[in-house]
Amino acid sequence: MSAPWPMPPLPALTPLLMPALQDRLVLLINHVVSREPIAARRLQPLAGRGLVVHLAGWPGLLPAVPDLMLGVTPAGLFERLEAAPAGNGGLRIEIDASNPARLALGALSGEAPGVNVQGDAGFAGEMHWLMDNLRWDIEDDLAGIVGPLPARQLAQFGRALRRTLSGLAQRMPTPSGSAA
Repeated sequence: MSAPWPMPPLPALTPLLMPALQDRLVLLINHVVSREPIAARRLQPLAGRGLVVHLAGWPGLLPAVPDLMLGVTPAGLFERLEAAPAGNGGLRIEIDASNPARLALGALSGEAPGVNVQGDAGFAGEMHWLMDNLRWDIEDDLAGIVGPLPARQLAQFGRALRRTLSGLAQRMPTPSGSAA
């Protein structure tokens, strides 16, 4: 049985939308890095090096997501680049995005995605340290906006939601079809 009308194509992620979304993501990453001075100090010697984040296996039915290209600044933060960084000492991180729903739920629940890293080993080691040791303290940021008590209550709700989503993510089938 065919549909009474054809489905419209999914909207393309326009050349204006994706850079804006990526800029907001870089702002969040820099906020988290800047809250831990040791993180920025560890990145400062890597100034000028580039990092490309690629979502591998992204489903063709969804709008394409361009690579996120970052450069390390002298301040030990990140900046979004328009083109892939040239030269040695760079890094390419491929994240398994074959199941975007599972990837998103895993990110919310704190589950690390499947990652393939290529490039400079020292830079990769520093990025691994950042991913292992940095966490966004949402409760502290909320306390500055709504006060400490509402922030604590919102954070408790968020943790309960995260536990629920984590359970859901663990029950989702893996790409091979078996349970996680």
